[in-house]
Amino acid sequence: MTHNTCHNEKITYICKTQHHHDMNTTTLYTIGLMSGTSLDGLDIAYCRFEYSDKWNFELLASHTYPYPSEWKEKLSRLEQKSAWEYAQANVDLGHYFGQKVNEFKLQYGVEQLDFIASHGHTIFHRPDIGITTQIGDIDSIAAETGHLVVGNFRTFDVALGGQGAPLVPIGDELLFADYDGCINLGGFSNISFNKNGRRQAFDISPCNMILNLLANKIGMDYDRDGLVAKSGTLIEELFEKLNSLEYYSRKAPKSLGKEWLVENLLPIIPTHSPTSDLLRTATEHIGYQIASVINSHQLQSIMITGGGALNTFLIECISCRCPHTKVVIPYKDVINYKEAIIFAFLGVLRISGINNCLSSVTGAKADTCGGNISGISR
Repeated sequence: MTHNTCHNEKITYICKTQHHHDMNTTTLYTIGLMSGTSLDGLDIAYCRFEYSDKWNFELLASHTYPYPSEWKEKLSRLEQKSAWEYAQANVDLGHYFGQKVNEFKLQYGVEQLDFIASHGHTIFHRPDIGITTQIGDIDSIAAETGHLVVGNFRTFDVALGGQGAPLVPIGDELLFADYDGCINLGGFSNISFNKNGRRQAFDISPCNMILNLLANKIGMDYDRDGLVAKSGTLIEELFEKLNSLEYYSRKAPKSLGKEWLVENLLPIIPTHSPTSDLLRTATEHIGYQIASVINSHQLQSIMITGGGALNTFLIECISCRCPHTKVVIPYKDVINYKEAIIFAFLGVLRISGINNCLSSVTGAKADTCGGNISGISR
């Protein structure tokens, strides 16, 4: 099952943003913070949100602050550390986030800001036993910045029996309704789409987390454009093993975490194979799983975001397997900052008292308006 390079004429690259200004309504200025499982860094998105007959947004400024090596090391191993070290990291990361927000505000001349919304950084995600934890203490962010902070978006949903993930679909539903579905290629790949009038969403497969781990083996942070993967040869036996993992036959709602990767996927990766072959096989596996979901739900148009949208070989692997679907790659700032934008939006919904988590997506007992609030509104 070797891969033949093809060119899907239905791949569209959007280069320009559309802004919506003529709206007679309340405007909220928000900073969204996102730290993903791939440990790229802290994404900060400064947005304006407006509502009349529908929600609209404008991304005013954005920046990624790469993690220093000490934070990368600490976050990659924190689940194995003591409770004391975990608690200390939670507070320290909150202060670090707050300091980066202050730096961002100076760098981009941010003056109007109603509040900050932070996803935090996931350390444990085991909704099957009622646990999800994201560190980056929101009280510490509020103390550093002097702004109201909304965070801990996942825990209420998990307490109600949900997966606590994915949370992005409400943003897909309200901000990106022009597409049949939205796919994000982050540490894991996930999809959201409408089915019978209800939003459905779930994690599809590992993505940048495994690709970056393999690239690290040859001294690279990541495989730029998927060029190393493209130069490799598909390992048929490994490809079949990966596609046979039990998770893929499970019905949604379902979600993935680092624990799943460590326990189920990493043990079947051979250590002796050339890294280029492993990257090729992993990339084709990801493309195969994503295309299978697109095809099974007969989606005619898909918007792809997240760091993986810049991996041209991965996009080829997806689009070649779903030739009847229009694949849309938005402009680069939305690719890189969509999750930070949507967590800013989840904060807008939380502050407004509007549900920001869908039980049709997570499997919880009810739709909820989740998130804790810290700080003083000024």
